[in-house]
Amino acid sequence: MTQREIPDQYLDGYARILAEVSATGRRLTREEIESRRALGEQAADAGHGLRALVGAHLAAARAVWPDTRGSADSTLAAVQQVVDAFAEGYERAQRLAVRQEEAARREFIDDLLYGRSDLGRLSERAERFGLRLSHAHAVAVAQGPAAYDEGSPVSRQVEQALIARFGNRNVLLTTKDGRLLCVAPGHESEVLPYFAKQAYAATDGGRVAIGRPQPGPGGVVQSYEEALSALEMADRLGFDEPVLRTTDLLVYPVLTRDRQAMADLVVNTLGPLTGARGGAQSYLDTLTAYFDSGCVATEAARRLSLSVRAMTYRLDRIHQLTGANPADPAHRYMLQTAVIGARLLNWPAEEL
Repeated sequence: MTQREIPDQYLDGYARILAEVSATGRRLTREEIESRRALGEQAADAGHGLRALVGAHLAAARAVWPDTRGSADSTLAAVQQVVDAFAEGYERAQRLAVRQEEAARREFIDDLLYGRSDLGRLSERAERFGLRLSHAHAVAVAQGPAAYDEGSPVSRQVEQALIARFGNRNVLLTTKDGRLLCVAPGHESEVLPYFAKQAYAATDGGRVAIGRPQPGPGGVVQSYEEALSALEMADRLGFDEPVLRTTDLLVYPVLTRDRQAMADLVVNTLGPLTGARGGAQSYLDTLTAYFDSGCVATEAARRLSLSVRAMTYRLDRIHQLTGANPADPAHRYMLQTAVIGARLLNWPAEEL
C-alpha cells in the first residue's frame, strides 16, 4: 500500500500538534497521545499497513517542519511520541484481532471434532480455515511424551515441514488435549504419512494413528475418533509400531463390539488362571509372547527372558488350568482371541 492511499483521517490533528509543539516546545498531552493510539487502532482494523502509515506521518512532518533549530528538536521529539503512540494502538488492535482469530479457530476445532454445531453452519465456517467438508477427510493424531499446544516448538516444526512440502492443500494442523492433529482431504494420500513421519521425529519417538477417510461434514469426527481408538488399543495391546493405520486394526473393534460376549470369553477361557500361584498376569504375558512370536517357544522365552524349560512349564500349566492347549491349532484361536480380549478389557487388573 502506497503513502497516497492512506486516508487523511488517520492524520487528523497531527499537523496542528506539530505546529503547536514547534511554537511552544511543549510535549504532547495525555489526551493527544491517547487520540493517536485510537487512530492507530482504527487504521489496523481498516487493514492499512504500518509501514505506509509511518511513512505518511513522516511526510506530513516534513510539510510543517520548522526553520529554527530549537523548534526542530521539539518537533522531532513530538513526531517520535506521535508515531510511538500510533504504533502502540496499531499493535494493540492487531493483538486483539489475533486473540479473536485464535478463539474463533479453537471454537471451530472443538465443534468440528465433537460434532456439536449445526453441520451446515460448520461447513460454512470450515471454508474460512481451508476445509471443504463436503469432501472426504482423514485425521491423523500424534501423541508424544509431552503435551503440545498451538505455539509449541514441536507444533511449529511440524507445520513448517508440511508447508514446505505441500504448500496450501487445504490441510489443517492443530492441537487437542495435548496431541497434534492433522486434518487432510481424503484424496491427498501423501499428506498424513508425511505428517506422521515429521511428528514422530519432532516428538522424539511419539506415536501416530491415522484414521480412515470419511465423507461429509461428520467425516472428520469419525476419522478422529478412529485415530484416538487406535492409540488407546495400541497402549492396551502393547504395540511397538510408531505409526498405526486404523485400516490395519479393524479386527479389534469387531472383537470388542459385543463387550459382554468378549468378557464372557475371557472369564470362561482364562478365568482359571487366577487360581494359579501369583495370579493370572504372568500366564497372560506368557500367552501374549507366545502368540506374538508365532507360537515359537524359544522366541517367546527370549522375549520374556526365560529359559525354554521355564517357558514350556508355563505353557503346560496353562493347559492344565484352562483345558486349552496353546500348541494345539484347535485351541489356539480361542486362546488368542481371549488373550486379545483380556488386554483390550484390561483384565485381570479390572474385574469383568
